[in-house]
Amino acid sequence: MDGTRGVGNDYRRIADRIAADIARGRLRTGQRLPPQRAFARRHGIAASTAERVYGELARRGLVVGEVGRGTFVRATTPDAQPGHALTEASCAPATVNLELNYPCVEGQSELLAPVLTELLRPDALSEALHLPAPAAGTEAAREAFAGLYPRGSLSPDGIVFTGNARQAIAATLASLVRPGGRIGVEPLTYPLVREVAARLGATLVPLATDERGPLPVSLATAHRSAPLSALYLQPTLHNPTSRTLDAERRSELAQVIVDLEIPVVEDRVWSFLHEGHEPPFSALLPGLGHVVDSLSKRIAPGLTVGFAAVPPARAGEVARAVRSGGWSAGSLALEAAVRWIGDGTADRLAAAKRVDARHRQLLATQALSGFPLLTDPSSYYTWWPLPTPWRADTFTAAARARGIAVTPGTAFAVSPAHTPDAVRLGLGSVSEGELVRALGVLAEVAAAGPGVPVTALPAREVSGCG
Repeated sequence: MDGTRGVGNDYRRIADRIAADIARGRLRTGQRLPPQRAFARRHGIAASTAERVYGELARRGLVVGEVGRGTFVRATTPDAQPGHALTEASCAPATVNLELNYPCVEGQSELLAPVLTELLRPDALSEALHLPAPAAGTEAAREAFAGLYPRGSLSPDGIVFTGNARQAIAATLASLVRPGGRIGVEPLTYPLVREVAARLGATLVPLATDERGPLPVSLATAHRSAPLSALYLQPTLHNPTSRTLDAERRSELAQVIVDLEIPVVEDRVWSFLHEGHEPPFSALLPGLGHVVDSLSKRIAPGLTVGFAAVPPARAGEVARAVRSGGWSAGSLALEAAVRWIGDGTADRLAAAKRVDARHRQLLATQALSGFPLLTDPSSYYTWWPLPTPWRADTFTAAARARGIAVTPGTAFAVSPAHTPDAVRLGLGSVSEGELVRALGVLAEVAAAGPGVPVTALPAREVSGCG
């Protein structure tokens, strides 16, 4: 790289030369570029020009900047030519998608079909489609959904229905948090919560954690520095780490929450997989706990019915948020769900998926043996802290170049200054054969390290219900 002076489009010519070095392998995937000031001195250009060079490389998809860490070369395909911005068409297609995580089991459609056949009778269909489902549903629906949990865990009077779990989270938080409010969360959290907080004009406050979960003292400190409007927690099978709070930590956290009177939104979308299937954490939080759940994982991906089980005194306020957001459940989907719960289909599918998840976890631990994994035997996802020198972004790009989509740890990080070098692998949306093959390829990529040329897998049709 020789010195270059100039103005105008010179930054693009410099970017072209860097792009050529990346395409020819002179700069390898994961390699760190010098700081912009050092780059400017090396090339005899202004610091502002160096900033534009780095910006152009990022625009083309060739590099990625990580706050506090620097700028790194991304994994690219061989057609990353000078001046060529990477597009979806120029990247190897992700033929195996381990980002999605919508489990289904053998015989699922056959179990679900009888209820749908019943609903297709003109009289039943007319009743199911007569009016939109109100946020409070029907008494039968509230009783049925409360029955998904251990007896007495949820009050039917506090159940509010939405189109899916995302809408239930958004409506519940909207009912609790005003603009300028603060929401306490785990440092790694469901990405949707960041979007909801932005729309509400609220700030996410990451709580310090250890291997057992959020630290009670961190919660107390955060609240006393400036009151928290609410907490969003995943106490059972946390996504993405699969951690479940033990009884002692639940009790310690509950005591602080009750003392400080902080409302909690408890996400239990994946909790049906946990072998203990204990009562919700919210059972320890009278008047403060808001349980959010849905049927898309438990029954079927296409069944988009979510619900929030809230203190009965707050049900009206949450229902108003549902109506305001246009997040009501569909009448036909709600009626089908009530029937599937009532005839035992929901329980049979949940049991089958618990068996399937444990089997897929075993496949993952076997395929990735030798790598440290954070997971739970009953979970449908695995959190993989990557071996050095991999970073989440460059590994994700390298995996995609081999035809596999994974979720980088940055997607879950609340603070951009603390992004984990890890990826989440969803195990539930593809066939077993595709899963085993993909995990084997990922193990090869991880062991080879950044900078090793990647080749795309032959395109295949992906089976599964994701």
